[in-house]
Amino acid sequence: MKDQIQQIIEREDVVLFMKGTPQFAMCGNSQRALDALRRAGAPVTAVDILPDPAIRQELSALSGWPTIPQVFVRGELIGGADIVEELEQSGELEKTLREKLGDGYRGDERVVAVA
Repeated sequence: MKDQIQQIIEREDVVLFMKGTPQFAMCGNSQRALDALRRAGAPVTAVDILPDPAIRQELSALSGWPTIPQVFVRGELIGGADIVEELEQSGELEKTLREKLGDGYRGDERVVAVA
């Protein structure tokens, strides 16, 4: 499971580890992070951590970040809901996305599962 989580972080442009899915967020903080990413036009790959408690344990062990949600851009931990919202409001989130993904970064959402 640890390897699968690491691969998702490394391969996907923007990863949101959240409680629930973009269609049905199960946590206000997960929804806030998703909304900030949407406003910035980020191509979001969402991972629901709720199906297995081991996902959260392995993720936090990898990232060193204890809470959910967690947002990664090109393999780099950006932070949780508060940080992502602050970055979006200041314009830094879009700047980071352009720097790491290029000017045409806008994309859609998808969900991947960790088994």
